[in-house]
Amino acid sequence: MSRPPLRIALLGCGTVGSEVVRLLHGSAEDFAARVGAPLELAGIAVRRLGRTRDLPVDDALFTTDAQALVERDDVDIVIEVIGGIEPARTLILSALSSGKSVVTANKALLAEDGATLHLAAEQGGADLYYEASVAGAIPLLRPLRESLAGDNVSRVMGIVNGTTNFVLTRMDETGAGFAEALDEATALGYAEADPSADIDGFDAAAKAAILAGLAFHTRVTAADVYREGITEVTAADVASAKAMGCVVKLLAIAERDGDAVSVRVHPAMIPRTHPLGTVREAYNAVFVEAAAAGQLMFYGRGAGGAPTASAVLGDLVAVGRNALQGARGAGESSYADLRLRPVGEAVTRYHISLDVADKAGVLAAVANAFARHDVSIRTVRQEGHGSDASLVVVTHTATDAALQATVEELRSLDSVRAVASVMRVEGQP
Repeated sequence: MSRPPLRIALLGCGTVGSEVVRLLHGSAEDFAARVGAPLELAGIAVRRLGRTRDLPVDDALFTTDAQALVERDDVDIVIEVIGGIEPARTLILSALSSGKSVVTANKALLAEDGATLHLAAEQGGADLYYEASVAGAIPLLRPLRESLAGDNVSRVMGIVNGTTNFVLTRMDETGAGFAEALDEATALGYAEADPSADIDGFDAAAKAAILAGLAFHTRVTAADVYREGITEVTAADVASAKAMGCVVKLLAIAERDGDAVSVRVHPAMIPRTHPLGTVREAYNAVFVEAAAAGQLMFYGRGAGGAPTASAVLGDLVAVGRNALQGARGAGESSYADLRLRPVGEAVTRYHISLDVADKAGVLAAVANAFARHDVSIRTVRQEGHGSDASLVVVTHTATDAALQATVEELRSLDSVRAVASVMRVEGQP
């Protein structure tokens, strides 16, 4: 005897939502076999009716009343791909509180108020799945939540924003400046008309919060993440990295040290030999280090309609199976409740470029500034002569606070005309 269909409410029909519709229609029999029952669209909530949409569905499915769609008794599962905080939060909470499972791609909402959503799911006896919220089609969140549940993750470091990685790749490969590379990214459709969420690091910070929460069983919000964007990265920074055998990447880093976790997003130099150093253009990759599993890397397309829809539908299959079996998937795991360390306690390395006076005693004065803050110098080289002289210093590991204090003292030295650039260095032994 065949099972009745599971009825799906789709909230949003933009790039991702449209692809979800196409894939559901084109592989309907496969999805039915994988889930154990047909998947059927009950309705599609959109902002405006009457738009031309080249989709294989009846126009009668479209509605502008998302709340009424979510509340319908014949809806079993809700897919939310609207994005943003509201009305997405209200709609998701309404669905979960009535026992309807939710699949969402909403990284901003999860990073701001994930605890509330998870609590509503638990109280409603529903699933909350969100693989598509980080790194598009790359299977990443489920491995952290389930496959590595028997291990202890110590560090997660990744490239989780395709726009910034495209810009930095172009700067590295062509010598272009930031503005020129961003213009190319915009022309090719990799950057939005307003790219600030990407280039200022907000998008990566939301994803870093989600990754850290799963990896370390601790609630982390976007507000807990130290954030720097790439707008200050110069062609000279990229060239200096290249001279060191490194490449500049915007990295999301979450790491545990004892009973504390630090989460940060910032540009950094990383060796070209590191697995993340080879990730080009708009691709994403996340490097995970765990006690028993060792080093793992997840790589692939991190954005776009089809990749994100793939992740949404993967969650839909899992949620559908759970619904048929009367089961729930893994919920929030925040039992560890680790302390969140400020960025000043994070341990890192710095690459510092100084414009200096070309005279005796300069190097000694610079070295003394590092020594006063207990920061060890790994390498130092002088470039140029006379008024064009510069010192490039790479440190050994130290706390970010000690390194920042060193930089501030360097700015005050008479022999230092300017601190031309400061960038963290990651991924070196």
